[in-house]
Amino acid sequence: MRILIIGASGKAGAAVHHTLTERGHELISVGRTSGDIRCDITDPDNLEQLWQRAGEVDAVVSAAGDVPYRPLADLEPGDYLSAFHGKVLSQINLVRTGSEHVNPRGSFTLISGIPAREPIVTGAAAAMAGGAVEAFVRAAALEIAPQRINAVSPSVFTESLDDYGDFFPGFVPVDLSEVARAYVKSVEGAASGQVLVP
Repeated sequence: MRILIIGASGKAGAAVHHTLTERGHELISVGRTSGDIRCDITDPDNLEQLWQRAGEVDAVVSAAGDVPYRPLADLEPGDYLSAFHGKVLSQINLVRTGSEHVNPRGSFTLISGIPAREPIVTGAAAAMAGGAVEAFVRAAALEIAPQRINAVSPSVFTESLDDYGDFFPGFVPVDLSEVARAYVKSVEGAASGQVLVP
């Protein structure tokens, strides 16, 4: 397959890129500052340019989305808007603008995250964003068929425990190889409207 990968330079994106490439797929990497195509998916004008450059693809996978982590009392309205634009609207627009450029039986795989189902202290904005992504995926699946759409919702990465482990006390971490496997399941499988938990 010819696959567009958003956020390929991040930890999850790099693991997904490596795994899908090993499985024989052609990957087109997209990032704000690196990749085959430079694009900020939070900017609608950038998205139009992205599709002009990428052309037709069989699948789109997203491993990108910025959200602020702060105590609830410190979160301002702008923080929630930032989370919505950075993780929710950007991925929604990726699907909205990309549907006509993806194979009629192709797929989209978005990213949410564990705070949507198991909230943490400082994670209210992340929980809101992840929950919105997952709700969108379930609703969009009803309307974009035969194209498919799923979300991958990982826990804290094993490889990131030194940096973020204290924010996820008692949580079972997930290896990036397992996260990548969930993306493979979404891209190569038949499921749609699912939240895949690696």
